[in-house]
Amino acid sequence: MKKIAIFIAILAATLSSCSDFIEEDNRAFGSAEQYFLTGAGFESLVNTNYAALKDIYGGDPWLFEAGTDMYSEGRNQEPEGLSKYLTLSSSSQGVDQLYRTCYTAIQQANKGIYYSGITEKTSTLDTRVGELKFLRANAYFLLVQTYGGVPVVLENYNTAVTSFSRNTAEEVYTQILKDLNEALPAVSTAAYTGRVNKRAVQNLLAKVYLTKGYETFGTSADFTTAAALADEVINGQALNVSFDNVVKPGNEMNAETIFSVQFSGPSNAAGTTALGNSQNYWFGPYLGPSAAGNPYPNRSYTLCPTVYALSLYEKGDKRWEGTFMTQIYSRYYDYFTVADKTALKITHFYEPKWFTPTDRANWEIDNASRKAAGFVYHAWGTYSSSAPSGGDYNLIPVRKFDDPTAPYSGATSANYNTTPVTAATNRSSTRDFIISRLGETYLVAAEAYFKAGVPSTALARLNEVRRRAGGGVAGVIPVLTTIDINTILDERGRELLGEYHRWFDLKRTGTLVERTVLYNPKITNANVFNGQNGNLKILRPIPQSALDLNRNDDFPQNPAY
Repeated sequence: MKKIAIFIAILAATLSSCSDFIEEDNRAFGSAEQYFLTGAGFESLVNTNYAALKDIYGGDPWLFEAGTDMYSEGRNQEPEGLSKYLTLSSSSQGVDQLYRTCYTAIQQANKGIYYSGITEKTSTLDTRVGELKFLRANAYFLLVQTYGGVPVVLENYNTAVTSFSRNTAEEVYTQILKDLNEALPAVSTAAYTGRVNKRAVQNLLAKVYLTKGYETFGTSADFTTAAALADEVINGQALNVSFDNVVKPGNEMNAETIFSVQFSGPSNAAGTTALGNSQNYWFGPYLGPSAAGNPYPNRSYTLCPTVYALSLYEKGDKRWEGTFMTQIYSRYYDYFTVADKTALKITHFYEPKWFTPTDRANWEIDNASRKAAGFVYHAWGTYSSSAPSGGDYNLIPVRKFDDPTAPYSGATSANYNTTPVTAATNRSSTRDFIISRLGETYLVAAEAYFKAGVPSTALARLNEVRRRAGGGVAGVIPVLTTIDINTILDERGRELLGEYHRWFDLKRTGTLVERTVLYNPKITNANVFNGQNGNLKILRPIPQSALDLNRNDDFPQNPAY
């Protein structure tokens, strides 16, 4: 058995709960080990595994989104190595985020699987073991995509192990598929309620097979399998939830959600700055002084869309206004809290790329009486991440992650007009983080069918996503008749902006260097990807913190570093 140094603390069973209905409650007043031998104690142990997802997905976004074609830094600086590659090393800021959080999750899963063999037998025991294997597989999938081969650890360690070896990427994929295939018959077949179910397992299996198909040890059969699994997840369900409702605050448990990290105010009460979801913070702008009634005055304005990202959207695509706050009112969150907006004053408007001079003139006339003092009209081409970013609204805000009712912002929908607003920290949002949803599954199917050599079916899956984007009416935005990998990546860009997929998309498809150099204004030369001995900086380096703790000298760093 390969071993890993446990350089991260083993989580206690008293970690905060994953959601309102996945609760941990140790009433035994004895040791955790004794409690885990009871049905209630084992249930609590499983629930800590769900809580571990908060640190994987709730924190910094750099390993998911930085250094890609879709985003570059705006008002605040991203970590230099991860966002621009030239100085990327094993000690770079943020390199260890997934290594640390995923191995925490893996150790928790190993602990749960260990106790499943000795705990009280209950009617849900086998189901919970299936959930644990899914969660372990998900963590390993993030690790192998990010770092390549990593140690496969399946034992429950209670003491530190300071010598460990590195498995190959192929061996990691073998373990991921083993876990998921064992989870598939064990988990619930019911509709999604927050726990892993059969559909979530099938969906992750589809993505694993799709990604494996691109590897040197992958085969064309992987793409065929991925396509079939994605279709099983789809199961005839059309994309009938409007895009605006898919991303609507408070509507995360809609009919298209397949798996998510569930947050809630009560479960974050003990850690208001460390346990929430930070998507709204990284993709949103500074909102001006709190004296003006603006919640969240301290958002970061860091991950900002590139010209390419903004130019993806066509006239009639509902995702344009569903993704961006294209029209700003005097108080930003009035968009969500005021039903009738006709009397609201407009402070900023961001012109879409398809506006003609006549469109602009008509907009100016139609909204002449609604312009606030100091109103700014942002012409197309002036508000991407390549534009000057010093002002509060120089760059267009991403609104799809907004949380107007976050309990730690000082304002909720009930007291928005009267309560003084306090500054919020980056993990204050309690919106659920959607890991997988049906719109992406259609795009996974499209890519898998394309790679399997069935372009007609690939187009059908992709055009269903475009049908919904046009308001559910085919032809509002053009139906595509040809498909290639860039077509698929463009559509993923429109549909999934900011949803923590992009770096993995580019790495998987072998387009990271080409598309980043082409579209990221901060990376204009492919030489920044050059690493040691002619190797490219595609995989991220094994973190130096892990290497320093390892006493096994035979543990190679990734070859570019």
